[in-house]
Amino acid sequence: MASTSNRSGSDSFYGGTASYRAREGLSTRPVASSDEIQLRIDPMHADLDDEITGLFSQVKQLRNVAQEIGSEAKFQKDFLDQLQLTMIKAQAGVKNNIRKLNKSIIKHGSNHIVHVVLFALVCFFVVYMWSKLSRR
Repeated sequence: MASTSNRSGSDSFYGGTASYRAREGLSTRPVASSDEIQLRIDPMHADLDDEITGLFSQVKQLRNVAQEIGSEAKFQKDFLDQLQLTMIKAQAGVKNNIRKLNKSIIKHGSNHIVHVVLFALVCFFVVYMWSKLSRR
């Protein structure tokens, strides 16, 4: 809906405001207070009802979109809250398991390095024997 602005040379006649016309059939009238504008609608141009109906449907669509955005934001907030709670529980579980592992290592000694070295030697010996047997 295009609106045009018509200014007349006598701004004081309209209380210091310009005469604004949105469509044919609308005109402003001077009032006592300069903060108010009164519109007179010419009944010859009834297409304003169609425009008002169109605007009403657009407002209804925008309201529906705003409600959808609000419900989506609430869903995502709830999802993030649940995810944060899950992460806090997982961190507590990992911390508890690390504490138990450290206590077990201190209590039973840290001979896991010896086990790793022995495993590496056994693997090396198996590869060496396999290479000797495959050459024959």
